[in-house]
Amino acid sequence: MELIRPSLVGTKPTLNRVCLITEALLRRNMNGSIVLFGPPGAGKGTQANRIVNLTSKPQVSTGDMLRAAISDGSNLGVEAKSFMEAGELVPDDVILGLISERLKMEDAKDGVLFDGFPRTIAQAEELDKIAIVSAVVSIEVPDDSIVTRIVGRRMDPETGEIFHVNFNPAPETIIHRLIQRKDDNEITVRNRLKAYHEQTSPLALWYEEKGILVKVNGEQSIEEVGDEIISKLSEL
Repeated sequence: MELIRPSLVGTKPTLNRVCLITEALLRRNMNGSIVLFGPPGAGKGTQANRIVNLTSKPQVSTGDMLRAAISDGSNLGVEAKSFMEAGELVPDDVILGLISERLKMEDAKDGVLFDGFPRTIAQAEELDKIAIVSAVVSIEVPDDSIVTRIVGRRMDPETGEIFHVNFNPAPETIIHRLIQRKDDNEITVRNRLKAYHEQTSPLALWYEEKGILVKVNGEQSIEEVGDEIISKLSEL
């Protein structure tokens, strides 16, 4: 791999070039899977895309796997469908079975990016039996900031475009038709955050004790959050 060689004595490589080299090192050295979690509204989806592009690891969502298995009519899909139709949660052993099958695919040979799993220590312990988890990225955003982000969202029903009353105001010509999603209210958001913290706090501590938890400041710009993720992953 090319070394950093400034073109002139005393000059420093540009930040972009340093980032490219860091990304190349990360792509080469990051073996195993990555777990990504963060509260609702933390920008997890955006950063997941960047991690996928950076590491070439496929993103694995339990929801997507369930829908695919049900659509394919596999044994695990049929079993999952029976629980879902009964209004019950799909058991961990079924989810882990789907993950195990996914990890056998060619594009997952160097690991995957887990999005939304595990959610509990019990799930994490079982996941450890079938996958090597090299890093866990936690996007950290204070609750009040999350509330501001979500409660201020507005959608244009004609285009589906999302605006924000403070951060991304809509043009005055369409403000009259914007709507607020029913769940984008403070009570609902704080209830979701409470459930998130109760679920993930013990899991974060569990991964921290294993020395693979990476905490990232999610109150920065999208680019800055992504750069911090890259930097901290490269240090593991």
